[in-house]
Amino acid sequence: MPSTQIILTENVPGLGAEADLVKVRRGYARNYLLPRGKAYEVTPATLRELDNLKKKRAEREARELNEAEELTRRIAKLRVTFTLATGESGKAFGSITAQDIVTRLKNELGNEIDRHRIVLEHPIKTTGEHEVAIKLHHDVITQFAFQVKSAEEPRDRGAEAPTAPGEESGKKHRSFFRRKKET
Repeated sequence: MPSTQIILTENVPGLGAEADLVKVRRGYARNYLLPRGKAYEVTPATLRELDNLKKKRAEREARELNEAEELTRRIAKLRVTFTLATGESGKAFGSITAQDIVTRLKNELGNEIDRHRIVLEHPIKTTGEHEVAIKLHHDVITQFAFQVKSAEEPRDRGAEAPTAPGEESGKKHRSFFRRKKET
């Protein structure tokens, strides 16, 4: 199969980052990369532009690294408590998922974090102190610690006063089967 060399102008998953010189099949370059502006053909003029693209890439990577380190400091200072509904035996009626963590971090910090960056093997279904890893950058991984507490029942089940056998409790007794009315 014929192939051609191109210079990438942005990150292409599975192929490379911006300012990379890569070999791809001609059809992929002609039909996908070039029309969408994700790459340039290799010519003497574009080889001269390669240095500018490399500078732009270095600036972008440095900026992303600084943002990830700043976000790491903000996450380390954050103290969050999640409430989880539990039954009488302590069994949870739900779980804390990566999406719940992302939503809470967005509300607390104001930064959007992709849920796929949170390393969570299984949803959290127990109360107590938990810690999950968050991959903010390929060089920066932070640990996010949070507390999970049980939700309190709003009313006590044993608080209702028992009714005497002769008293009406205000509830109508309905039969399971409906009877036809006699006229």
